[in-house]
Amino acid sequence: MPNEEEMDFQFLAENSADLICRVRLDLVIEYLSPSHFDLLGWTPEERIGGKINDLIIPEDLPVFEQARQALLAQGSDTITTAVRMRRKDGSTVWMEANSRLVRDPATNEPQGAVIVMRDITERKLLEEKLSTLARTDGLTGIHNRRGFDEALRREWKRTLRQRSQISLLLLDIDFFKRFNDRYGHQAGDDCLRAVAATIRASVRATDIVARYGGEEVAIILPSTGAVGGIETAEKIRAAVQNLQLAPDARPESESWITVSIGVATALAQVSGVIHMPEALLRLADKALYKAKRAGRNRVESAVVTAPAAK
Repeated sequence: MPNEEEMDFQFLAENSADLICRVRLDLVIEYLSPSHFDLLGWTPEERIGGKINDLIIPEDLPVFEQARQALLAQGSDTITTAVRMRRKDGSTVWMEANSRLVRDPATNEPQGAVIVMRDITERKLLEEKLSTLARTDGLTGIHNRRGFDEALRREWKRTLRQRSQISLLLLDIDFFKRFNDRYGHQAGDDCLRAVAATIRASVRATDIVARYGGEEVAIILPSTGAVGGIETAEKIRAAVQNLQLAPDARPESESWITVSIGVATALAQVSGVIHMPEALLRLADKALYKAKRAGRNRVESAVVTAPAAK
């Protein structure tokens, strides 16, 4: 006959909207509350005896394992983590799991854990939406400077790991201030949106396009060498020129919007000491300045060698 403590646990578990699970140290499920059916689609009887980590999607298993190790560490009797779990119908749901270690009252040795989980899918979707908004330029819809900085650091680390190469394009709309002053800020905004859309249509889905500041746009081209970087820049330059952007629609070439582009390419090498990706930015900026001095509406490039990850 169950003792009073076990009866209290069962009463709370069977009347809770949260999913309550009791597992052994080997992660085998000993108990599941009835809410398991509402949240994940299986009846408790279908899952008891299986392992709790079988329901976690592979990408989140390292997060789960890290939390498990922290729970088993001395002095860590409770821990909270969030993972995506697989439902019976094949869909996924974000679950926040609060785990408490259960110890033998006589020896104080860990026996298992009680995990209380709740659906936080809506919260996660909202967080992702807010995160995207925080990294998006409101005018053009491309990445903002914050999104660019994060993407460049991420792609640079990938370049080093893979001992690959990366190209960075810095683009400036030629004589944009003159255009803005002549036609007004609304026309200037329309111009920025049109140029941004043209750039996005001219690059790969894996490339990152960002408003770097004012009328400057940065484009990160992962796994792209100098030749590919220059070809992409020329493609963008020609596409913008072919827009023949002029608010009054007069066929005067001096009214059309053009762009100057600086291309910098970094090759990951075992040797060499250089601060990246700051050096890549400086080189792209120098190449852009060179393009402007050479008459604008053109592409200039530079290449730098950087150390690979050891």
